[in-house]
Amino acid sequence: MKNELLKIFDQAYKEIGVATRQQVHAVGHWHETFHCWIVGKEKEEYFQLRSSLKDMYPNLLDITAAGHILANEEMKDGIREVKEEIGLELNYNKLTKLGVIPYSVKKGNIIDNEFANVFLVVGEYTFDDFALQLEEVVGLVKVPFQQFYDYSFHRIHSINVTGFKIGENGEKLNIDEEVSIDKIVPHVPAYYQEIATKILKHIERKD
Repeated sequence: MKNELLKIFDQAYKEIGVATRQQVHAVGHWHETFHCWIVGKEKEEYFQLRSSLKDMYPNLLDITAAGHILANEEMKDGIREVKEEIGLELNYNKLTKLGVIPYSVKKGNIIDNEFANVFLVVGEYTFDDFALQLEEVVGLVKVPFQQFYDYSFHRIHSINVTGFKIGENGEKLNIDEEVSIDKIVPHVPAYYQEIATKILKHIERKD
């Protein structure tokens, strides 16, 4: 995976070359990612629980499905991440694009400069609809959207999650708890706020 080739960009989102994934995160090259947020019909936001094997943010709650766009791929190919990570077959043309959000995070020796292409799916799902890629994702939870919105704007510092995770012996364990900020991937506040605002506008139009 570290040797995967990614397109790299300048800060104006102009393509300037290709580098390995390892080089991208070591040097801090700007690169493209695909983010897909899933919201249920009852206005619940779905989060994945990252595997303990992940090099960044293991065991934390994160975007429903996300991943890098490889050098030989187009953005529409990012839909494979949804299938691979959480087992949903989605049609790229049915996704709602929320925009491109540039953000930069440094954690240890990893510099993550992304142009995040963010998409939304609103549908009626149950947890039985999901099949997890356990090397990447070990659980799935949902959060009332209003709590996600309030969390994004720092009005609250914990959220109530319900869902499941896969235990060490392959057993399915229920989750029903309140989690604090340290259990959620610390994407920059502007990212969460822009996503929350755009999702709110979209679901209000659906009402």
